[in-house]
Amino acid sequence: MNNTSRLSWKAVRDEIHDAILSGRYGPGDRLPRDADIAQEMSCARSTVQRAMQDLSDSGIVERRRKGGTRVRAEPVTRTTLDIPITRREIEQKGGRYTHQLIRRTEQTAPRRVQAAFELTEPRLMLRVEALHLSDARPYIFEDRWIDLGTVPEMRDMDLTTQSANEWLVLNKPYSRCDLRLYAQSADAQLAELLDTTVGAALFVIERATWIDSAPITTVKSIAAPGYQLLTGT
Repeated sequence: MNNTSRLSWKAVRDEIHDAILSGRYGPGDRLPRDADIAQEMSCARSTVQRAMQDLSDSGIVERRRKGGTRVRAEPVTRTTLDIPITRREIEQKGGRYTHQLIRRTEQTAPRRVQAAFELTEPRLMLRVEALHLSDARPYIFEDRWIDLGTVPEMRDMDLTTQSANEWLVLNKPYSRCDLRLYAQSADAQLAELLDTTVGAALFVIERATWIDSAPITTVKSIAAPGYQLLTGT
């Protein structure tokens, strides 16, 4: 964090957020005291407190009385709902989680992905197609595009041992999320992937996330019949 005079609480928030995103403070790490940050950044302690409250409201840090402030172990930012880790979702329901990487390719994002990210120029991205299973039964198929400019680490990530969903939730908290929920009928390919019949009604969750104005990922998650979405506050 750089010394800066007369910083607004938003500027302080952004510097702290950048320190988290850069890996200076990782999931579960304790942040310096508000007073120490205020001294380092040459601003009022109340400015730091306001910045920290915003980060806490966004689900990026966790503040506890007398316990200090820590980066959330599973950081999320709150819009309409929290982005779940599918593995945990399955295990919390008592299922045995497994994950299959179907395909990963680097390619220029198609126009629908550019539109989802509000991009005007073509961009190279990583496409990840994967199947999440519960007790060896298809649970969710996801077709994901990841911006390698924002998430260059993903290029060398072993996505057979950890899903892109889990890694991104744990390591790339977002500042903006666009969400769509709808149903679609299973075509032959989806029917085979999700072990259902052609024409079956499938629940679809589409998300696009950003860090400030930088795209992170857009994903189309298609759930097998019987899936239930549970949210809470």
